[in-house]
Amino acid sequence: MNKLKKGDSVIVIAGKDKGKKGEVIKVMDNGKVLITDVNLVKKHVKPNPNKEETGGIIEREMPLDASNIMIYNPISKKADKVGFKFLENGKKGKSI
Repeated sequence: MNKLKKGDSVIVIAGKDKGKKGEVIKVMDNGKVLITDVNLVKKHVKPNPNKEETGGIIEREMPLDASNIMIYNPISKKADKVGFKFLENGKKGKSI
């Protein structure tokens, strides 16, 4: 079971975007995570007349390593560690 999943609120703890908060868009198999409005880069795009796309410079999110982010707890307004425990129905769940 992964510690992060789509829709989790996270905070960056290392790197150029340290301290930024965002929501997980996608968790990749290679240990990388896409987060909204974090790790933005400018990408040069060529125009493609077949798809009716104009060229130019666009800003998009790039993946961050999962070790550089933690779950954000809005109650304590800090980053929290994630643990796992078994619920009453016998399923495994996240605990903060």
